[in-house]
Amino acid sequence: MHVTRVRINCEGVMARSTMEDEKKRWEDRLVDPLLKKRGERKKLFRTDAGIPLERVYLPCEREYDAALGFPGEYPFTRGPYPTMYRTQFWTMRQYAGFGSAEESNERYRYLLDNGTTGLSVAFDLPTQMGYDSDHPLAEGEVGRVGVPIDTLADMEVLFNGIPLNKVTTSMTINATAPILLAMYVALAEKRGIDPRAISGTVQNDILKEYIARGTYIFPPAPSLRLVTDIFSWCSKELPRWNTISISGYHIREAGSTAAQELGFTLANGIAYVQAALDAGLDVDAFGSQLSFFFNAHNDFLEEVAKFRAARRLWAKIMKERFGATKPETMKLRFHAQTGGSTLTAQQIDNNVVRVTIQALAAVFGGCQSLHTNSRDEALALPTEESATLALRTQQIIAHESGICDTVDPLGGSYAVEMLTDRIEQEASAIIGKIDVLGGAVRAIEQKFYQTRIAESAYAHQRAVESGEKTIVGVNAFRADHDPVPALLEIDEGGARRQLERLRKTRATRDAAAVGEALHAVKIAAAGDENLLPPIIRAVASYASVGEIADALRSVWGEYAE
Repeated sequence: MHVTRVRINCEGVMARSTMEDEKKRWEDRLVDPLLKKRGERKKLFRTDAGIPLERVYLPCEREYDAALGFPGEYPFTRGPYPTMYRTQFWTMRQYAGFGSAEESNERYRYLLDNGTTGLSVAFDLPTQMGYDSDHPLAEGEVGRVGVPIDTLADMEVLFNGIPLNKVTTSMTINATAPILLAMYVALAEKRGIDPRAISGTVQNDILKEYIARGTYIFPPAPSLRLVTDIFSWCSKELPRWNTISISGYHIREAGSTAAQELGFTLANGIAYVQAALDAGLDVDAFGSQLSFFFNAHNDFLEEVAKFRAARRLWAKIMKERFGATKPETMKLRFHAQTGGSTLTAQQIDNNVVRVTIQALAAVFGGCQSLHTNSRDEALALPTEESATLALRTQQIIAHESGICDTVDPLGGSYAVEMLTDRIEQEASAIIGKIDVLGGAVRAIEQKFYQTRIAESAYAHQRAVESGEKTIVGVNAFRADHDPVPALLEIDEGGARRQLERLRKTRATRDAAAVGEALHAVKIAAAGDENLLPPIIRAVASYASVGEIADALRSVWGEYAE
């Protein structure tokens, strides 16, 4: 390869550069230091036919495109790390939580024993909404769609026998995110583990709750304060923790297109960064702890392009809009989950194929973490057998498909590069429109997100009903009879045990210490001090999620549309 291009060096001097020069520069600057530190997986990177595979493939017949760059360097189109899966696979997570802390702990330990490399905690609706399990509004919902967590006593059971400093834990929690994060930190401290050694992610993305899910508690302004308080505290005390998982997943589940998912999600990201800057934080101090959460749907090439476009667009936003100077601050790292809304109750084995296609898209797109949905999730929470099959799907992709042996293997495809450019352009236009409306919060208040998503969802449904879009087993290739598989049944005794543990905890804790801690939370909420320290003290005294949320409600009130 002797293609040349003009580049500007650090001193602003124009220089001629060959492709070999650029590759050598990339290897010296990024690849070699990484190989000395960690190396690549111990295997021969070659196809089953014995054809050797290069670490990364480059364009041969056209001018090198700086918009692509090399893996691990700005604008990160081809991946956030120079060797990607040749060094380490993505974290394989299975989202789980149901019934009781005991049952969820049993599922977590089963998944870890079967090769899951990270936990992903689903909380029940009362926990998400800041109600204890004995609250009247919690009746009938305790443990139904996730694990109920009322106090630190539940957290102790949930993570019994699980080494917090040896697994990464993702917690899908938003309005009460500071409380659940505080419990995880308090649990680590109680076990004698330095919180600086624990790693994971807290979703902490409240804006999409106003857009697509509805599990908000407080008005937007104090909710954003909770988000930025987590940014600030974790940047100093929890350096290995991802402080937010800015979520497009739920936006896509609500009916958005791929470009809308990207545009809306990054616009929310802009709002969070701006809120942190307004609070006096340095973008390079907290920016590397931001992460994203995207959906993986069936349109394979579009999804791969979406993930690549997301990295490039976010890098530009962080560098050009917010003045980030550190490469780590500009990198978009993301967790992906296969599309729950694409699963069908009819012919559920078809969902295995759908999930495989979606998981492949996430891996080709360069995800850092992945959850694969189970075949029966259109009907119920997954059985152990179905969850295992979903995990095995990831493991087969990682260990048997060969697609992890070279970085960004679809890079340079005419179709993929066109789609990457097109999705970036459409997402940029959406962000521009939101800027004109005054930013994400103002756009939400004006129902811009909600209206556009509803329009897209309606168009999709019309296409399915008219037969323009084929859904196998639903509007085409239907079966006369769909056998009903064995489904997971929730133990109704779990809710009773949860209420009993809550009652016992309240009876045995130091009531005076709890009262003092809750008063301190109120004082902090009324002022401007960071809320994480008083919340950590409150959960350590075994104050409950509902009590802490009520302390905040007493100061801030509740949000209603």
